[in-house]
Amino acid sequence: MYSVEQVADRLGLHVRTVRRYVRGGKLRAVRIGKQYRISAADLDALVGRPDPAAGRRTGGGAVEVSSIVQIDGVDRAAADRLGTLVLANVNGTGDPDRPLRVQTVHDDERDRMKIVILGGAAATADVLRLVEAVLDGDSGLLTAGEAGRG
Repeated sequence: MYSVEQVADRLGLHVRTVRRYVRGGKLRAVRIGKQYRISAADLDALVGRPDPAAGRRTGGGAVEVSSIVQIDGVDRAAADRLGTLVLANVNGTGDPDRPLRVQTVHDDERDRMKIVILGGAAATADVLRLVEAVLDGDSGLLTAGEAGRG
């Protein structure tokens, strides 16, 4: 819990401005005796930072999944094509507030590709289905015998 003076100092504002925010409802505060106290979460809400513990308190927090897909027998050109397809799919869809993070790596010596995916469960599942469809399908992106799952 911060005092009005501490909030003013943190934000570079005058103490009267912070009190005006509290009285006007722009900043939530609790009155203790003759002084206001502001929680860190309420201060974060004022400056536009989300409260990371909010999801944990309500039980409805976001789920994040990490997945690593390893594909053996993929040359550099096929890995580049597959990586471009996956990244284009991820960048063209999804929730801008909770973007997927995807990284692709190719090991030239082993002809092995890894795709690392971090993000929401549903969006990650969509990417995994896309990769599976490309590997199982007849897309021409990877020809038969060019890649096998590891």
